[in-house]
Amino acid sequence: MAARAGVSPSTASLAFSGSGPVADATRERVLAAARDLGYAGPDPLARSLRRGRSGIVGAVIGERLLYAFRDPVAVALLDGIAEALSPSGTGLLLLSGDAQHGSPTTEQVSRMPVDVAVFATCGRDDDPLLDLFLRRGVPVVAVDGPDRPDVTVVDIDDYGGAAELARHVASLGHHRVAVAALPLRLDGRSGRVDDARRAIVGFADCRARLAATEDVFGPVPVAEAPSNVVEEGERAGRLLLAGPDRPTAIVAQSDLLAVGVIRAAEALGLRVPQDLTVVGYDGIDTPWLGERLLTTVVQPIAEKGRLTGRMVTELLAGQRPANVHLPVRLRVGTTSAPPPSR
Repeated sequence: MAARAGVSPSTASLAFSGSGPVADATRERVLAAARDLGYAGPDPLARSLRRGRSGIVGAVIGERLLYAFRDPVAVALLDGIAEALSPSGTGLLLLSGDAQHGSPTTEQVSRMPVDVAVFATCGRDDDPLLDLFLRRGVPVVAVDGPDRPDVTVVDIDDYGGAAELARHVASLGHHRVAVAALPLRLDGRSGRVDDARRAIVGFADCRARLAATEDVFGPVPVAEAPSNVVEEGERAGRLLLAGPDRPTAIVAQSDLLAVGVIRAAEALGLRVPQDLTVVGYDGIDTPWLGERLLTTVVQPIAEKGRLTGRMVTELLAGQRPANVHLPVRLRVGTTSAPPPSR
């Protein structure tokens, strides 16, 4: 192709890459020769071997991708990462960490050529993919965990936000409080959480939010949702509200779970907040609630995604960015109020 265009092979390569000082006329001559010969350009795999880079960043999603794309937090986070990576020409490869539902196995992931791995939705502390990437020498950025010395972490003040939220609920006069929890492990488990289950919590954000709530109220009943979707919040809400000694407030570990709890309460004839206070965590839009505004902890989701993308860019440049701990804020809405008088 270079011979047909009358240029050197190196000039032909620069014409295809668009990264070198090649005159427009020369580039067009090279591309015309390629079209005549049916040549589509340098092989991407060969190019990656020569450069030692694939141009791919692997983004590990803890849950099934089906659930991740129903979670506004995950969607906004991934959008922020993609936005920050776009100028570098780096592609984002989504990997579900849930191998039980047809996702890539550890062996398959071990053969994937990724330059950096991002645990985008709070990887668990003992995630086998984490050790796999680190053994391969692939730099890792973890969003909200796991927190390890060999991993770059960007997270939020999960404990501080949950503690402020719990203090708000306590200040209203609530004593009988329960928690609708995010998955403690990705094994499909749901229902009430006993001491054995508490001992194997795999996610830093769940652990911190539960600890903060119980530091304010003491031990509380906990119902675990197997995934972060409204329907599972509804099931957890029905479980927590069953029986005569039901709580007067439920602290949900996400806004989606909080919406589900409110649905469950209203199906039982309870008014929110007159009969039951429900609070959440994240600060997403909740159109399911109509004019009501959920009391919640607002986290900077899009900023966290963009910051994660910038960290990846720094790692690709051979730098080691410092860990970042982002603040959160309490937003008092219309779903929290004093408990009903007996």
